[in-house]
Amino acid sequence: MSTDRETLTKDLMEMVAQEGMVELSEITPDKRLDELDIQSADFVMILMSIEEKWGAYISVDNELTDVETVGDLLNLAISKIEEHQAA
Repeated sequence: MSTDRETLTKDLMEMVAQEGMVELSEITPDKRLDELDIQSADFVMILMSIEEKWGAYISVDNELTDVETVGDLLNLAISKIEEHQAA
């Protein structure tokens, strides 16, 4: 199941909005996650949804340490999804 980056970005932003309980209109790539009040429990739900939908695993402990903005999260998720699809 290959998916282009534009579609992935759109789907991931919708997922962040839904799981983070934030309005989609508030989510932009340069928006800081703490400004959106996305808590650690929300992160876990977002990551579980990514794994469930695309089969890509993202470690909360290691890989999220440098994630500060929505764009950071999207880039990490897309790279993991693409890695998984290529495997």
